[in-house]
Amino acid sequence: MLCLVWGSTWLAIKLGLRDVPPFTGAAARFVLAGLCMTLVAHVWAKREGGGRPPLLVILTHGLFQFAFNFGIVYVGETVIPSGLVAVLWAVYPIFVALGGHFVSRTESISQLKWFGILISFGGVATLFATDIATIHGRAVLVGLLVLLAPLSVSVSTLLIKKFATGASSLILNRDSMLIGAVVLAATALIVESPFQVIWTVPALLSVLYLAIFGTVITFGAYMWLLRFVPAYRMALVSFVIPVVALLMGAIFGGEPLGPRTLLGTGLVLGGLGLASYKR
Repeated sequence: MLCLVWGSTWLAIKLGLRDVPPFTGAAARFVLAGLCMTLVAHVWAKREGGGRPPLLVILTHGLFQFAFNFGIVYVGETVIPSGLVAVLWAVYPIFVALGGHFVSRTESISQLKWFGILISFGGVATLFATDIATIHGRAVLVGLLVLLAPLSVSVSTLLIKKFATGASSLILNRDSMLIGAVVLAATALIVESPFQVIWTVPALLSVLYLAIFGTVITFGAYMWLLRFVPAYRMALVSFVIPVVALLMGAIFGGEPLGPRTLLGTGLVLGGLGLASYKR
């Protein structure tokens, strides 16, 4: 469910951006998602169990997972096709592995995993040298900016796994989504004109789908699973999400899906497979 829904959100973001500026669209998504998660947490937080997450974890999750990450993704999709943004974001498990090796020191990286990391970044380089370089003059810079999004989320994930494993995932998501919504809304007020936006039906449907299915349901499930499943294994959803995103972008969004895209994607996912391999 996570792979299918999150794989479709990249195109949903792209469709919403046709009528709504990026920070305004992202802010609307997380305002609605935060309100929905508030209701969900009120009803089910006691049943779920777990204590209140540390303030540091809540702030980091809100800023890095929701505000910084999705702000970059929304801006990135104004220049780069949604499928390519999803493929670039797929290096997230590598950042988790590197963070676990160098920062939290919870897991060492073997020679095979180092080889996989190099192959995966070789795939990213292939995409930059071919597809991204031919899109627009700013596409390369925007693509490099997109790579900061999974890096920020890996920091949030590692902190949650280290300091908030037994905490309530519903409370963590509720508070973090509201923080992300406030930051994104403030950014929209500064750099855009959100009150002058004309909300079309496709834009409204995009926000509703992204808020309910792409945020409340999926992040609720993901953060609950993260309490019991190793972070590296949860990160493996990144294998399937870019494939779904590429197919949906090509079929429903008219985005190009040529041999160079397939080559770069294959290298990224193949490298991720080696980097995530466990006996």
